[in-house]
Amino acid sequence: MAHSHPDTLLGFDRILLRCQHLFAQKHQDYGSAWRILRLPSLTDQIFIKARRIRAIQEKGIQKVADEVSGEFIGIINYSLMALMQMGWQNHPLLDLPWEEIEAAYVLQVAQIRTLLANKNHDYGEAWRDMRVSSMTDQILMKLLRIKQIEDHQGQTLVSEGVQSIYQDIVNYAVFCLIKTEECSDEMDQS
Repeated sequence: MAHSHPDTLLGFDRILLRCQHLFAQKHQDYGSAWRILRLPSLTDQIFIKARRIRAIQEKGIQKVADEVSGEFIGIINYSLMALMQMGWQNHPLLDLPWEEIEAAYVLQVAQIRTLLANKNHDYGEAWRDMRVSSMTDQILMKLLRIKQIEDHQGQTLVSEGVQSIYQDIVNYAVFCLIKTEECSDEMDQS
């Protein structure tokens, strides 16, 4: 039976603060150049990161020094970009001021945090009993669902839309980072 961890939301907050800090730094370097990307391009960027994580998990070795945790952070930030792009589809400007981007980022994070709290309540934090590799597979499956929906111009018969799928992807990536950090902390204490 899954146990309740009151620090899940604290972990979410800590990780998303790290993600937002990196997002702000990249905005200083590149501005809002990412705004040129269409939703399928953002989906593909997330897919590439998730595929790399899975390949490293399967092979047990990596040849590029970039940390896997950085890939999960990338998955989070690209998913947030996609969610923001969905809200700005008819926005004429590509180059947006940081204040507008930050406000949209914070709004998306707040919505995802609420979703996490609600799902954790209903599912009893079942994710804590999952393997990181299983959660990576969940992310990949959700990305394949998004790609399928995108290929059908957003039309679904009975399924959720892409917004809720991107939100789930963020939460799974957060869970992976929390589990990885907790595992690392346990190893440091032994």
